[in-house]
Amino acid sequence: MSEQPLLNVSDDTSLGGVEIAPEVIEVIAGIAAAETEGLYAMRGNFASGVAERFGKKAHSKGVKVELTESGILIDLYVILHFGVSIPQVAQNLQTNIRQTLKNMTALEIDEINIHVVGIQMDGKEEHDNSEE
Repeated sequence: MSEQPLLNVSDDTSLGGVEIAPEVIEVIAGIAAAETEGLYAMRGNFASGVAERFGKKAHSKGVKVELTESGILIDLYVILHFGVSIPQVAQNLQTNIRQTLKNMTALEIDEINIHVVGIQMDGKEEHDNSEE
């Protein structure tokens, strides 16, 4: 597992520095995405699926943060509800994540890429018992 550098977010170092780990940005983005209407779920990997089975909530599931020379890139892998406007939900996701990260971290995000990897058909009972 590669070690990503911490993000330095404080210009004034007279009191000390403030650094934010990329994992924190993933969690904040995941929570902000979950609050967006039209989102059914985030696509995770095997490890996050196992963790959720044991009761641990994986807030960063489906979120990938990349620190580049040009800035911060975020990729979201989402499953949307059937019948929603995909461009509208994607734009709402981008706006909500950008505003939440700006308010909580004062960081400017260069790109928020939304990858729609599935559509969930209607059926409330499937939500509780679905396997990813």
